[in-house]
Amino acid sequence: MRDVPEHPDWLWSSPEPKRSYDVVIVGGGGHGLATAYYLAKNHGITDVAVLERGWLAGGNMARNTTIIRSNYLWDESAGIYEHALKLWEGLEDDLGYPILFSQRGVLNLAHSLQDVRDSVRRVHANRLNGVDAEWLGPDEVKEICPIVNVSPDVRYPVLGATYQPRAGIAKHDYVAWGFARAAAAMGVHLIENCEVTGVEVADGRVQAVQTTKGRIAAGTVALAAAGHSSVVAATAGVELPVQTHPLQALVSELLEPVHPTVVMSNAVHVYVSQAHKGELVMGAGIDPYNSYRQRGAFHIIEQQMSAALELFPIFARAHVLRTWAGIVDVTPDASPVVGKTPVDGLLVNCGWGTGGFKATPGVGWCYAHTIAHGEPHPLNAPFSLERFTTGALVDEHGAAAVAH
Repeated sequence: MRDVPEHPDWLWSSPEPKRSYDVVIVGGGGHGLATAYYLAKNHGITDVAVLERGWLAGGNMARNTTIIRSNYLWDESAGIYEHALKLWEGLEDDLGYPILFSQRGVLNLAHSLQDVRDSVRRVHANRLNGVDAEWLGPDEVKEICPIVNVSPDVRYPVLGATYQPRAGIAKHDYVAWGFARAAAAMGVHLIENCEVTGVEVADGRVQAVQTTKGRIAAGTVALAAAGHSSVVAATAGVELPVQTHPLQALVSELLEPVHPTVVMSNAVHVYVSQAHKGELVMGAGIDPYNSYRQRGAFHIIEQQMSAALELFPIFARAHVLRTWAGIVDVTPDASPVVGKTPVDGLLVNCGWGTGGFKATPGVGWCYAHTIAHGEPHPLNAPFSLERFTTGALVDEHGAAAVAH
């Protein structure tokens, strides 16, 4: 394992912005940093600035729960997430930086006969798409994760689960630092504390961005600011079909290793993994109201804890260390928007809902291709804005019923 610097500032410089760039990426989270990296690495485009209104990876990238999987139902979703998972498997060597990628598997529990039918259908769809997937009965679930309560005498008994062995978790801040370090080494400018306040458009084409550090001209402006992408796009006259909600999570105190995999349950709206240091990482469903606040409602945490203790009675005496919330950007079909907008030279990557972290290298790769060639990569072509007028939706509400 490579040594990790204690201070990530050592990994990249913080230049003052130039007056113009070939490409300006708005948003210095995982997707923005990965896009900048692959623009430089795959396409030789290095006159790039990543603008972040706070500190790099200080938004959703710092507030997710790090689950990585590709077992989505629809071909379009499975395609981009499986591409991402394959990149995850070689990312540490590619970046030359540790990301603590742990392929410990993911169990998606089924609690009703309809859950079982839907889950088995998804297993077959995954296999047809070359994605590793298995259907397990309750006893097999217990073998994979001995601490799960599979008693038939609970409110939502475990009738089985899908299992993806290659899935897992990674260390989210190390992922961001690795991409930032590698992109900066190739000449990309990473500019923190630089909020984009507007996008200039003339004759239907993007000209520049207005920022708290002045005007920056750009040949291409690529938005990667999650729910705030809709706010920035609106300054260019583009309305994005995105609603933003708080999404809460929490961690426990440090515990001995007891939880060997990742367990998710849509029915009781909770998912649990154990981080590398030992804390339990738990997430819930989204808060139902629209907001950009990074704090959610207390009753959501109460419901989350109740659900977790049904599945894991062993955690009854664990103490909560801290809670937080990120913001999730949700489209009408619960699938992302990645591609061009009606404004020439303005592109957008948003709408990932609760699945953005796992897509990080895959969407970075595809978004960079779209920027470099002016046309979408085949894997992100189905996720264009046009699908909301053509009706070619990619409805992943089943996959996004619980935060993941």
